[in-house]
Amino acid sequence: MIDPVTVSPLRQRMIEDMTIRRFGEHTQRDYVRQVREFTAFLGLPPDRAEPEDLRRYQLHLASLGASYARMNLACTALRFFFHVTLGRTGFGDRMARIPTPDRLPVVLDTQEVALLLAHARSLKDRAALSIAYGCGLRVSEIANLKVADIDSARMLIRVEQGKGRKDRYVMLAPDLLDLLRQWWRVKRPRGWLFPGQQPGQPITTRQLNRACHTAAVAAKLDKRVSMHTLRHSFATHLLERKTDIRVIQVLLGHRKLDTTAVYTRVALKTLREVTSPLALLAPPPPP
Repeated sequence: MIDPVTVSPLRQRMIEDMTIRRFGEHTQRDYVRQVREFTAFLGLPPDRAEPEDLRRYQLHLASLGASYARMNLACTALRFFFHVTLGRTGFGDRMARIPTPDRLPVVLDTQEVALLLAHARSLKDRAALSIAYGCGLRVSEIANLKVADIDSARMLIRVEQGKGRKDRYVMLAPDLLDLLRQWWRVKRPRGWLFPGQQPGQPITTRQLNRACHTAAVAAKLDKRVSMHTLRHSFATHLLERKTDIRVIQVLLGHRKLDTTAVYTRVALKTLREVTSPLALLAPPPPP
């Protein structure tokens, strides 16, 4: 996390406020970074900021071309800092939240997925990428898998404390089980299924995304591919095979069905099979 020796009392209180609310490590790090960057812009301790300073900071971010996500993260983190840590109710409420563009997810077809997996640079990478596509797990969930999470007796994988701090199970295909057994025989991992470079620590999400990018380049795919692309492809291909969308929702760990429904917009095979009402029109009667 953060070295307590170098933490100011104000920052330490903010960390404690986030810890009480069970914020994840990555969220805490992101929020602290946003307040630190605001402080650097302000040139004063953040508890001396005025409402106009927040407006000036958002204008500063916009002039730098900050992304929608970057702008909204700063807004959320600063509101938390002023509302919760400093107890200034209403301070920052006028900060603008930017509507995120509604873009369709990038999806690989089955041939592209097979090509990507074939170009994984190691057995470890191929096993991790295969879990992403074969089970639809988030990259952080793959990184935190343990050997004990693989339930070969019931052909399930346990996802412990995924997004939203929820446990769930996903299916374990026979081919994936064989691949994981190959990986286990080679590495004999204990604890973490995919150990990282640091002793006792799992592989990082950055390492997994780098492995995916390397495989995509080697496969000469002309799409922007990440680990999340494999998750999108998993959901889309299930939908195209007429899997109930509520089952897909459970497998993905989505809280709302609306989140899963986005895949109906990229399930091209399903869309092509829909008959247009124009094709059902009866021919007009002869004049």
